[in-house]
Amino acid sequence: MIAMISSLIVGLFSSVYVLYAVVFLTIGYYFSTSTHDKWLKLEVPHIKPLPVFGNSMKMVLSKEHPIDFFSRIYNRFPEEKICGFYQMNTPFLMIRDPELINTIMVKDFSYFTDHGFDTDPSINIMANSLFMLNGDRWRTMRQKLSPGFTSGKLKDTHDQINDCIDQLMEVIDEKLKISDHFELRELVDNFSTDVIGMSAFGLKLDMIKNGNEDFRKFGKKIFQSDLKQRFIQAMLLFCPKLVLTLKLKQFPEDAANFYASMFREVLEYRDRNNVVRNDVTQTLIQARKDLVANDDSGDSTSENQWTEMDIIGNAILMFVGGSETVSIVICFCLYQLALNKDVQDRVREEIVTTKAKNNGQLNNNYLKNLHYMNMVLEEISRMYTISINILRRATKNYKVPGQSLVIEKGQKIIIPSYSIHNDPEYYPNPDTFDPERFSTEEKSKRLNGTYIPFGDGPRLCIGKRLAELEMKLVLSKILLKYEVLPCEKTEVPLNIRSPGNVVNPKNGIWLSFKPIIVN
Repeated sequence: MIAMISSLIVGLFSSVYVLYAVVFLTIGYYFSTSTHDKWLKLEVPHIKPLPVFGNSMKMVLSKEHPIDFFSRIYNRFPEEKICGFYQMNTPFLMIRDPELINTIMVKDFSYFTDHGFDTDPSINIMANSLFMLNGDRWRTMRQKLSPGFTSGKLKDTHDQINDCIDQLMEVIDEKLKISDHFELRELVDNFSTDVIGMSAFGLKLDMIKNGNEDFRKFGKKIFQSDLKQRFIQAMLLFCPKLVLTLKLKQFPEDAANFYASMFREVLEYRDRNNVVRNDVTQTLIQARKDLVANDDSGDSTSENQWTEMDIIGNAILMFVGGSETVSIVICFCLYQLALNKDVQDRVREEIVTTKAKNNGQLNNNYLKNLHYMNMVLEEISRMYTISINILRRATKNYKVPGQSLVIEKGQKIIIPSYSIHNDPEYYPNPDTFDPERFSTEEKSKRLNGTYIPFGDGPRLCIGKRLAELEMKLVLSKILLKYEVLPCEKTEVPLNIRSPGNVVNPKNGIWLSFKPIIVN
């Protein structure tokens, strides 16, 4: 009798647990697939999604690099202007048509002003940075920070950048005493960190010669997501409200705290001691005075009130973004110049000729007349588009020109810049390095919307001109002093699928440097 009762109880509990499991799985299935019929209903071309993962299972599980995931979606619909896909249960529209891309980013920008990040300052230290801000707050902050990147301000950075370049050349010379070849990525990363630290913030970091373990470590942490950060990124696509509710940090907390503490000290020291310099920090200090100290709006809500962290977040964005991305492009450029000696020789000839025309000065006039170097840098930015995609979110309903489709307010949009830059329809033989693609004549033949490495329209990258200035100066001095050549460790072709969401050489870049003997 006791055995029978025990069996009944066990069976009852088992049935209850099975019922709970069925209910839980049913709710989970419904929730994970509830949005998966959107593109079918709207008759938007799309790939059939899987439960939970949508179309992104391989990418979420790190079996597919973001480059390959977005290229796969892009290439699936070669005849379509727009296609749909799902990252987890979040429906995205991919805009494939250059004319429509240009319209969205420029002409009809007012419908797509936001990048559309779901975030909060309490979990993302850069939530209120220019890159992630939306609407009127973005417009206000852009207006306050733009004066830091005028021609006059940039001209004042020449001496600081040249000092950093001189240190870089000294380190290269020291390395050449040991070997004629070395790995370039870390050295150039240290250089670009020194440049942005000195020219924008007045910080003498001495990364080039002595390195700085903290700066290197935390800089890499920001850009190279670990398993925890990838999980949080996946959760943002699956259930963003849960991420916000649970306060899951979108950037490694130790890295965020390190940069926040550093820049708070810089801003406070400069302000307290009345240190005035014609640099980006001065612009941030003025923005803090205008938006934080003088905020007399009477609106104390967290949504509208400006805080100290709004300024700190922008300082971190400019520092980390301005060092990492520039160093990657410089490395890619030297790599291709090493593999294409004829192009390198032509760039060097232009440098020598233009320098002579400007009395040996690498000044603004010199930089403006490096037309072939411009072509080289544009081709590098095409081949190795650092940001794989450009994000937008519709801020109001938008009727797509020439179609019945209405993009609803709140809809997230992907503009696949890397895929477009490597589409043979616009760039024949896209894997071939060919600066002639960017001659005046060739550029005039291409549609607007086919070259967007810095974005376009009002949200064009604010640091574009500073980045170009730095790259032109350092390439000029390196190519005047050295021939850059491949070596036995040079990887051909280059693996650019490093962990993270930016294009980056996975195994570094090894090159040989041969000093030029001037007779």
